[in-house]
Amino acid sequence: MTISPADADKILINNFAPWVLALGLTVEETGERHAVLRLPWSEELARDGGGLSGQAMMAAADTATVIAISAARGAYGPMTTVQQSTSFQRPVVGADVLIRVRVTKLGKRMAFADITLTPEGSQDPAATASTVYALLG
Repeated sequence: MTISPADADKILINNFAPWVLALGLTVEETGERHAVLRLPWSEELARDGGGLSGQAMMAAADTATVIAISAARGAYGPMTTVQQSTSFQRPVVGADVLIRVRVTKLGKRMAFADITLTPEGSQDPAATASTVYALLG
C-alpha cells in the first residue's frame, strides 16, 4: 500500500520546518518504492551567476527521500537522515527541477535511496544523490 500525492503534500505541510516549506516543493507522483517531487525555479534560490543553489537542491533531495520512504511504508513515520552524498554535474538556470527518488532497500530500521535531480525539459541530470535513513518508529 502506498500514499497518494495529495497525502504526501500533507506530510510536507505537517512535518517540515518553515524554511523547507519555503522551497515550494510539490509532490508530482508517488509509488510503491518511489516519489517524484518538483522544486520550482526561484530567483530567491539562485546563487551568484544565476544557478540554482546546491544547498536548495540538497535539501530538496533529502525532503523528497522522506516522501519516497513514506510511500514505500504506506504512511509517514519518524525517521532521520544518517547519510547523504550529492554530486553536482551541471548548473540549473531558469528551470524547475524534478526530483526522482527510488528506494533501493527498505528494512525494519534502515532505508536506502537513490535520487536524480533533472531540470524540467532536460534528459541529463543536474545532480545525483544517495541517502541513508534510520527508521525510528
